[in-house]
Amino acid sequence: MKGKQVLLTGGTGGLGRGVTPVVLSKGAEVTIPYRSAKEVENLKSLIPPADFARIKFIETDLTQEKSVENLINSMERVDVLIHLVGGFSMGKVNEYEFDRWKQDFDLNLNTTFLVCKHSLRRMLENDYGRIVTIGSRGAVEPAGQLAAYCAAKAGVVALTKAIADETKEMNITANVVLPSIIDTPSNRQAMGTENADKWVKPESLAEVICFLGSEIAKDTSGAVIPVYGKA
Repeated sequence: MKGKQVLLTGGTGGLGRGVTPVVLSKGAEVTIPYRSAKEVENLKSLIPPADFARIKFIETDLTQEKSVENLINSMERVDVLIHLVGGFSMGKVNEYEFDRWKQDFDLNLNTTFLVCKHSLRRMLENDYGRIVTIGSRGAVEPAGQLAAYCAAKAGVVALTKAIADETKEMNITANVVLPSIIDTPSNRQAMGTENADKWVKPESLAEVICFLGSEIAKDTSGAVIPVYGKA
């Protein structure tokens, strides 16, 4: 990934704090959209100054198409898209508010569509691109009280595979990674630490993501890759 222009969404979040340093270690030039300046500062404390200087931060609302379009147009080119943004909430289907359902789809599926749409537009200009999205184990093994999250992530899988099919004659790939529970501070806070040693480490997931985002992964497209740890 040396010298590649990488759009890394969610790069300041819990998973991003594990993935961003690994992407930088591969020699990439990174653009990270953000909403909170505090998260940028938190990330800065984890990354050596020389690597941090290779990140361009752009305030962006990824749920708004014009904002996403402006973000991607501001980049010199888009060689690699790594889309980490997502989140979940829980509730039984018969009790779940429709507004929450729509919010889950906005966060998990609609942001994926928007960044893929506009990144792909730029990739087609250069006949080169690597798209890596984040699904979930729940996309293929749905669980009760996670219907909205699982349905949205199943949509991410379908969207990514459709892009792979559309670009199969090009030097563009699209793959989706399915983690189980990721060992992030927020997950430890929500679920405790009793089983945290079985969860997927962000740095481990990052290595899978970086392979899929590299030039040598040119023959892998449309893959749905489970990264379940020991859970």
